[in-house]
Amino acid sequence: MKDSIIDWLLEEDNPSVRFFTLTSLMGKSSTDPEVKKAGKNIMCQGVVKEILNKQNDDGSWGDPDRFYRDKYKGAAWTLLILSEMAADPEDRRVKNACEFILKSSQDPDGGGFSFDRSAKMGTGIPSGVVPCLTGNMVYALIKLGYLEDPRVQRAIEWITTNQRADDSDGEAPAGKIYERYKMCWGSHSCHMGVAKAFKALAAIPAEKRNKEINCKIDEIAEYFLKHHIYKKSHNLDEISRPGWLKLGFPLMYQTDILELLGIFTDLKIKDTRLKDALEIIKGKEMKAGKWKLENSFNGRMLVSIEKKGAPSKWITLKALKVLA
Repeated sequence: MKDSIIDWLLEEDNPSVRFFTLTSLMGKSSTDPEVKKAGKNIMCQGVVKEILNKQNDDGSWGDPDRFYRDKYKGAAWTLLILSEMAADPEDRRVKNACEFILKSSQDPDGGGFSFDRSAKMGTGIPSGVVPCLTGNMVYALIKLGYLEDPRVQRAIEWITTNQRADDSDGEAPAGKIYERYKMCWGSHSCHMGVAKAFKALAAIPAEKRNKEINCKIDEIAEYFLKHHIYKKSHNLDEISRPGWLKLGFPLMYQTDILELLGIFTDLKIKDTRLKDALEIIKGKEMKAGKWKLENSFNGRMLVSIEKKGAPSKWITLKALKVLA
């Protein structure tokens, strides 16, 4: 890695990128003074501060009832951004946001997360539970300190029990949960749902994963490896997800080859079937040693993050981590 690129990533203007550069690329521990300072700065400058300044008293943003449907300004999406930017789990406002989502979105019986809440009970409704939202909320809550919470453990169990990761190469699972939304549970597993479940389970520290979690991780990993991440598994000459070749951050319910390669990296999984995607990442490096933001939700989020088409610290950080 070029020293000039590392220096660029360490600039004070983006404390979250600085924090991850220190820890992920440079290997500094959480007790390192520089890491501690960067973590503190995340909460008092930049995107995280702007987001928290817009928060409602109940822990939501905007219309509390539209925590999911208000794409991408509602509480579910905003909580996801906070988790990806390493917001402080001990901050009262962050805890309030986590509690709001757990109370409003989670189906208390099944454990999954719903895009609507009951007008009577105020909790997530079973008919609104979808896999991509469940994966995203489990990921966010784990990153924000809720791994040991029984409600999150119940949601993890929902993923290991219900998440499909098949390739329409056998009989589709049966049951009410699979009959509700064809786009999520049809004859072929929804790529986005599988990706977000993968991301959530990979966020669990290895020593905290049980047999069921490890089995589901292996199943999902093989699912994406069969596809070389972005291709049609039954015809590898064809691309099944062209949009995944455009790199973005944050990705909300979408994903791309860089995010998925990052998950494989975190899990320390190496496989020759990842080579195609890795070559695409290498080929996107600019002459200056940076990568640009190709896909963005700017204008639809509470706060814009970087500039589409310009060199991106977030994409560069993630690309260097994967390639390293």
